Amino acid sequence: MDTLSWIAIIVICLIVIASLVGFIRGGRFHFQVEMRESRFSAEIFYTLLVIYSIVIIGFGLIYFILSLHHITLVENGELKEVSIFGTFVHSFYFSGVTLLTIGYGDITPIGIGRLIALVEALIGYVLPTAFVLKLVQNSQEGRKD
Repeated sequence: MDTLSWIAIIVICLIVIASLVGFIRGGRFHFQVEMRESRFSAEIFYTLLVIYSIVIIGFGLIYFILSLHHITLVENGELKEVSIFGTFVHSFYFSGVTLLTIGYGDITPIGIGRLIALVEALIGYVLPTAFVLKLVQNSQEGRKD
């Protein structure tokens, strides 16, 4: 990559980081533009991160255990023999991708793994909704006080 591309990447990263830090801190001014007050709750944000991490680890362990018996995951349409560490990495990768994006299709569940992946994907859709509802509830309680 040329120098201009690296500069653009660095500038974009700095803007994203500054925006995230400002959002998390609840600041009112971002890049000289006044924005409405943030309703960000650090407690809810960290709780969401911990719950997502627990779900990814839990389902990753389920996929790993089932993959040891060649029951769960197929890579690129065929069952490949990989090391224990490779199986571990594939299981946690698949768990994270399934929870956060509903998958890329490079690793596919088979058998009971399809049902497990379906449940994990459903959890991935429901969790953000629950936290948004909690933020709305907190906001409404704040207005009553």
